[in-house]
Amino acid sequence: MKNKLSLHIAMATCTTMTITPFTHTFAQSDNQSSVRGGLEEVVVTARKREETMQDAPVTVTAISQDRIQKFDVSSLEKIAAISPQFFVGRSSNGSGAQMTLRGIGSSSTSIGIEQSVAVILDGVYYGQGRVLNEGMFDLAQIELLKGPQSLFFGKNATAGVISLTTAKPTDEFEATIKAAYETQAEQSRIEGVISSPISDNVGVRLAVRYSDMDGGYFDNKSTSQPYNAFDVATGNIVSDTAPADNRDAPGEEETLARLTVTAEPTDDLSMTFVAAMSESEVTNSSWNYTHFNCPGGVGGLNPSLRCGDNFVITQNRMPSILANSLPKARSNGDLFNEYESTSFTANIEYALDNMTITSVSNYQENTNTFGLSGDFQSFPTATFATEESTWNALSEELRLSSDFDGKFNFLLGILYQKTEREFDQWVATAGLMNSQAPDPSLVHVANQKSSYTDGETISPFFQLMFDVSETVELSLGARYSDETKESEFVHPYNNPGLGGIWRTNEVAVGDQEFTEWSPEATLSWQINDDVLGYVAYKTAYKSGGFSNSGIYSADFMGGSESDFTFDPETAEGFEAGLKSTLMDNQLRLNFTVYAYEYEDLQVDFFNSPTFAFITLNAGSATTQGFEFDTEFAPYAVPGLSLRSTVAFNKARYDNFIAPCWAGQTAELGCNTTVPGTNGTPGQDISDEPTAMAPDWTFSLGINYDNTLENGWEYGISADALYTDETNPSAFANPYAQRDAYTTLNASMYLAGVDRQWQLQLLGKNLTDEHIVSGVVDGPSTPVAGGEYADQLGFTSLPRTVAVQLTYRFD
Repeated sequence: MKNKLSLHIAMATCTTMTITPFTHTFAQSDNQSSVRGGLEEVVVTARKREETMQDAPVTVTAISQDRIQKFDVSSLEKIAAISPQFFVGRSSNGSGAQMTLRGIGSSSTSIGIEQSVAVILDGVYYGQGRVLNEGMFDLAQIELLKGPQSLFFGKNATAGVISLTTAKPTDEFEATIKAAYETQAEQSRIEGVISSPISDNVGVRLAVRYSDMDGGYFDNKSTSQPYNAFDVATGNIVSDTAPADNRDAPGEEETLARLTVTAEPTDDLSMTFVAAMSESEVTNSSWNYTHFNCPGGVGGLNPSLRCGDNFVITQNRMPSILANSLPKARSNGDLFNEYESTSFTANIEYALDNMTITSVSNYQENTNTFGLSGDFQSFPTATFATEESTWNALSEELRLSSDFDGKFNFLLGILYQKTEREFDQWVATAGLMNSQAPDPSLVHVANQKSSYTDGETISPFFQLMFDVSETVELSLGARYSDETKESEFVHPYNNPGLGGIWRTNEVAVGDQEFTEWSPEATLSWQINDDVLGYVAYKTAYKSGGFSNSGIYSADFMGGSESDFTFDPETAEGFEAGLKSTLMDNQLRLNFTVYAYEYEDLQVDFFNSPTFAFITLNAGSATTQGFEFDTEFAPYAVPGLSLRSTVAFNKARYDNFIAPCWAGQTAELGCNTTVPGTNGTPGQDISDEPTAMAPDWTFSLGINYDNTLENGWEYGISADALYTDETNPSAFANPYAQRDAYTTLNASMYLAGVDRQWQLQLLGKNLTDEHIVSGVVDGPSTPVAGGEYADQLGFTSLPRTVAVQLTYRFD
């Protein structure tokens, strides 16, 4: 291990950074070619204004449009695949995602928990985990901001921000069509873009993308299983069969579309309007749940399931008696996940003499519906569930920024947001049925949930910038958040066979209000024309809330309304950095050191004494470390750029009494109780790493573009990413521990004159690593005598290879 680590350190320190060239004009034409030496200027908007990355006193990584296209970076998971310290685990239920940055993230099991990593799309906040399904294609740039970002991006940015900017209409007509085929999932994809001015001051861009898989990345090796339903009303047993489902997963079909219109009625007024939609459907919402570690190497419920680092699942179709009765179920018993969303954004800027007024308005809505196998493996009389959740949000942000020639400038802003979430779920478990249920759709339902949350946020913010001297700038700012959430949860129906452990038709009410100040201060020093130094104090606030997907246990089980509500999570700390551009604009060196403390971490878990999911605030954590990024683009070799990142991050719990992992004994540390619960067995995991917190990560990349004598162009890009050992468990389960790994992504292309056509080969995870970015205990495991629960990982994609043909119309 030491030799392997030394090799990676040597590789990473001899070359350069995770940022490839990005030119200043966001809406540049795709067919521009720049085979020349020297670094390209990198422009970011990390502080709500355009500035070069080297002038911005923040820790930010930018991914250029060129690199986005070369690696088809069209989802948050694909961003994570090329970004050190950023991890995305796709989950079946709850919030739908576990996103982690620098070891700080959010649980996926509760739909009510906002993400610690905020996703910003065209300047608009998307806080739900289901944002993984949004149409993130035809992008102009991606910015990854690490550490607390409350001042400019508001609540729920305690770990960082992923900011995506879509491509805008071009100054000249262009039309592009792309056709691609990926071999592993047998996925066909076609994408078209038309962009053109339609008058002197109006431009339009239409982008559409459709993809369909004939196969998948994961083999479903389920076998036909008996399903015996026990009728609590008559005592009869109704026998059926849960058929095998041997379709490869996910078998995704996806349609994405976006229309962008820009207008400049006057020299002072500019407007951008964006309308977008996403539709996707997969064969199974838990298509990536692999059993990577089980006692004895086999599934606790199904001994024929071989556990390990493989891309295999075993999940059955629903038996016909459930398929024809459960609300939202497919009549043929197919498992599925269907996601639909629409959004509308208006960005308007009006320039005054020395100031600019900016308005960003947005409306977004999405609906997610699924049918799943709740035990995540093939065995008799398994649990099945269906769910539908909806989300909509209306927001308006107004900003006034100055651009004075003097020493003083400012930014003033206010954000208003109104949100609505609705949640409904139906669960069939233990074969319980009731032929005398009040509605035919509830005959085979053991437990029904219904919940909603209405939220409203008002958040003013400001930043004051003062030039202390010609080379030193002091900026001070703060954001105030005033947020209310009104929520309800109820079990409209519970099967009598459950013995009353959950309350029926008793409403849990949450009437919450949160207020918080989040100050920030930065002192920057332009040491010379090529070097910038800065030190910053930052804070952050992550909203409290209501766990809509919880369970309302009865009094005799120790349940209460407080099981549903949880308080905000906060962070504060410091970072300092140096940014330098050397060797006559050939070498870029950036270094950051940081330390942040997080309080009242939001944790969601299954509380066995009350037989309910609980979200509570528990413990604290500290992240501290450094990052060293480099990029080298020599004049002597035009078209060549080298990049690397070396990052060390020590993310540890400072004070955390966590729930015990399944199978943990007193001898193994399960010797206390979790505060705020009714006797939940607990363990002290202070000083243990947080989830998905590798100590070391390194990246090493190369990009080379050149032109042949006949005018054709060619290029090759490759990125290697080393990740130290990690534990995806938030509760330090030793059986979830994962070894270090190295991934390799590569892309090569051949293009005609002026890139009118282009043939491209893309390879991702070429080392075929089995990457787990989140974990849950296998339901109903460990079985009697079992040492620990089956470990089910939120698994990333295996090796994929795709070929893509692009044609551009003049």
